[in-house]
Amino acid sequence: MVGVLSVFRRGFGLIAFLAVPVLPALAAPVIEETLPVPSMSGHFTLQTPDGRTVSDANFRGKWLLVYFGYTNCPDVCPTVLNEIGVALNEMGPLARKIQPVFISVDPVRDKAPVLKKYLSSFDPRIVGLRGDGEATEAAAKSFHVYYRPVSLGNAQYTMDHSGFLYLIDPKGKFVTLITGNLPGHGIAQALRKQIK
Repeated sequence: MVGVLSVFRRGFGLIAFLAVPVLPALAAPVIEETLPVPSMSGHFTLQTPDGRTVSDANFRGKWLLVYFGYTNCPDVCPTVLNEIGVALNEMGPLARKIQPVFISVDPVRDKAPVLKKYLSSFDPRIVGLRGDGEATEAAAKSFHVYYRPVSLGNAQYTMDHSGFLYLIDPKGKFVTLITGNLPGHGIAQALRKQIK
């Protein structure tokens, strides 16, 4: 028993010894590191489903809420588009200052009629845009959007892509990213922080 007590005392002393240097470290102030925001031009020149060519400059004077996705997306894209509609409804009259834009990252399948039919299921204020491969890539690069096709076999594929909403101010300057997994009221809350 004496041996066990001796080991316990030595062990307790070791624990007390190790804890002493740690305590001041716990009281030290926490310094948060902020990462620089990558510069985003937010430029694009794409087509609406009715064939009109538009660029980001066509929307000056409005806040742009931009989301990149594709019409064959099984769940995430339709959920985000639906929640954008909920957010616009929650914004009330302030929603008139916002232009939501859906940019397709799947130029092969998302032809104009497909995009038009797809967007008819969502809030009519959402403008759909598409382009050929080159225009799509240029738009994605200007927002630092990641996307790529992923083979499913049997000549089928899905698209892997970034899931953020990009907020651009009325002068065309990137303001902030909003995570795409927020419910509508969360998107509305994030927008209200920026839009007065």
